[in-house]
Amino acid sequence: MSKSRALAGLRVGYAIGDADLIEALTRVKDSFNSYPLGRLAQAGAIASLEDEAYFQQSRARVIEGRERLNRGLDRLGFEVLPSSANFVFARHPAHEGARAGRRAAPTGGDRPPISRPRISDYLRITVGTDEQIDRLLSALSHILGNEPAAA
Repeated sequence: MSKSRALAGLRVGYAIGDADLIEALTRVKDSFNSYPLGRLAQAGAIASLEDEAYFQQSRARVIEGRERLNRGLDRLGFEVLPSSANFVFARHPAHEGARAGRRAAPTGGDRPPISRPRISDYLRITVGTDEQIDRLLSALSHILGNEPAAA
């Protein structure tokens, strides 16, 4: 539910399946999960499932934002992998992903670079608000030498 219902901080989810499968999942979960699911997290999860209208609005905003982000990155010469998530993987043929990401991040790069060889040149970019997307695209444009960064 962290992605689909924007509940990452609550660490909640659910599984539907055969009783034996659910029992096995529960055993595995209980063997390493030291964070029991509290009442507030349960209430948040239930509320998110009950408010379908909000979910659909939020989902539409993420899709629109992702498409807008993809168009902006494409205009800057990035290769963007297809995504149905709330983030995209993008790389620029002339720039190393981790270095460009550190330069574009507002905090100077608080996310460690991706170290897996097949994707180390890619930036993992979370779809944000329109304002956040604008700031990111402006910073990347500045890094690429296309225009000055917005203040």
